[in-house]
Amino acid sequence: MERPDSLPPTSRLIWVERLARLLDNQFRLPGTNFRFGLDPILNLVPVLGDISGLLLSSVILATMLKHGVSRKLAILMALNIIIDTVIGAIPLLGNIFDFYYKSNARNIRLLREHYEEGKHQGSGWGLIVCIFLVLFAVLAGLVYLFVKIAEWVISYF
Repeated sequence: MERPDSLPPTSRLIWVERLARLLDNQFRLPGTNFRFGLDPILNLVPVLGDISGLLLSSVILATMLKHGVSRKLAILMALNIIIDTVIGAIPLLGNIFDFYYKSNARNIRLLREHYEEGKHQGSGWGLIVCIFLVLFAVLAGLVYLFVKIAEWVISYF
């Protein structure tokens, strides 16, 4: 029996692909080819949905980084997550955006292209720390924005 570490990277990352599918493409609108996942549904809950989507996407990114994606690919993946989180946090526009911009599916596609082109490089732990600091700053900004909006709403009552 093969050890899990000796399996090809794509075989070890099947659960990541399944999670990305659940978040972005699990369900199909009957009578159409339009697919969506839990991410836009979660984002209907203000702030908590955005935070949960950011955290799940970050877990996917961390796993991909652990398996040695290149720095360029890691940055592209992080940018996909940041774009999805920042624009997705805008009320109404963000909800519509979340149904179309599928950052996790984009990241899985980038990962497959990366392994098919044979550009597998080291894990880059320093880059992991930098990306998570940026993601944490985005998360902190969202929480700050939510607090300010809540204070503004409370001031009117």
